[in-house]
Amino acid sequence: MTDCGPETILARPGTAGFNVKTPDGSFACDRLILAAGSKAAPVTGSDGSGYALAGALGYRIVKPLPALVQLRCREKYYKRLQGIRTDGAVILKVDGKEAARDAGEIQLTDYGISGIPVFQVSRFAAVALDQGRRVEAVLDLCPEFSFGEVCGMLEERSQRDGLTCGEMLNGWFNKKLIPVLLTQAGIAPELAARSLKPAQIKLLASWIKGWTTQVLAVNPFANAQVCCGGVDVRQVHPRTMEGRLHRGLYFAGELLDVDGICGGYNLQWAWTSGALAGMNAGGNG
Repeated sequence: MTDCGPETILARPGTAGFNVKTPDGSFACDRLILAAGSKAAPVTGSDGSGYALAGALGYRIVKPLPALVQLRCREKYYKRLQGIRTDGAVILKVDGKEAARDAGEIQLTDYGISGIPVFQVSRFAAVALDQGRRVEAVLDLCPEFSFGEVCGMLEERSQRDGLTCGEMLNGWFNKKLIPVLLTQAGIAPELAARSLKPAQIKLLASWIKGWTTQVLAVNPFANAQVCCGGVDVRQVHPRTMEGRLHRGLYFAGELLDVDGICGGYNLQWAWTSGALAGMNAGGNG
């Protein structure tokens, strides 16, 4: 039976096997694989219905949350920064302590931050925000240089003839980014660069090396590539993907509480777990 969604799955009492009810009728089986996906990217057909099916059979469901997703931030200046792409590092902090970090091309949106390094740390943000904790992202816009080296480069640029502070940063940062950086450091863009004091140079360098933004939310499941959360993997045999509560019931893919970073790891998990579940359900494990 294909092209129909299961409504209920009941383990047959006193014997192995399952009764599956669908809108088009019911069927019985001795072995069953649950590979219903998560709640991420619902446009592909993922609706999270597999969680309820597994939960009804007694499996613990770790709360599903969006992962590999954009972060929505508190500050209003992002509306002026939409479309900027810049290399940098992202350090995610939860209650002031580092939870994760990654580096690469950061994308600025009208509501916050995106890009691969943001995706890589987003699952930690999703979990912390769901727990009501304070989440911040620290952006290092010049990760290849130390704080001292950035101060030195700013000092050298400030001494060039006739430049304003805004002009001093031309060619280093996107033109839309420069006035925001200067404003955060309390420096007027039209101020003569030569008039900068050492304390002002250090403050500007601290923003270049540690731009801190408060994360208010992650984007919804519709924008997420995967989910964190799902069927508790402690209730599944890792070598066979068979559930520990029922013989003949197997799990595969994102329905389980497994999520990886970008780079094909989530696809590989889907293929590998699916192969294990299929081989063992078919008696060829």
